[in-house]
Amino acid sequence: MLTIKDSARLSYRFIGLNDTKVLQELDSDPQVMKYINGGKANSMHTIESVFIPRLAKYRNADKGWGLWQVDEKQSGQFLGWVLIRPMYFFSEQPHWRDLEIGWRFKQSAWGKGFASEAAKQVMNALIAEGEVDYFSAIADAKNLASIGVMKKLGLDYQKTDQHPDVAGEQVVFYQLKVTTDKP
Repeated sequence: MLTIKDSARLSYRFIGLNDTKVLQELDSDPQVMKYINGGKANSMHTIESVFIPRLAKYRNADKGWGLWQVDEKQSGQFLGWVLIRPMYFFSEQPHWRDLEIGWRFKQSAWGKGFASEAAKQVMNALIAEGEVDYFSAIADAKNLASIGVMKKLGLDYQKTDQHPDVAGEQVVFYQLKVTTDKP
């Protein structure tokens, strides 16, 4: 199983399929959900009947695909998660070496650099495994905070196009080509 070492302020744990309480706690805030579904809080029923079955399809502990819980090291407080899965996973042609990275954090964690610190730590662990050529991320074009994180991570704007999973939804696509210093 892939492990993510603690970063300066954060610790990481691979989220299991029974971790519904922390997932629902995060998704119950309409502000957190604003750019995901228009601000509708997800119920425990939605977490259990939609979110967890989707997670189960791409979750792979050995490859590090799934959700990485992010906690503040000092207090142990749950802050949010970082998502990793192959880009276009739910399509007929997943991009196995182009990993989608995403994040969702509590409002109390916003504006403190936690999302970029956590995403960078997860990216570095996956790069060390050597099975990734690209990191890609998508966001609602109005979600300037997430786009800011993408830019901090070194991802560059690629296009505005159809959301890979939501029909009729337009999103911006950002990407980083992974380079290694191996001879």
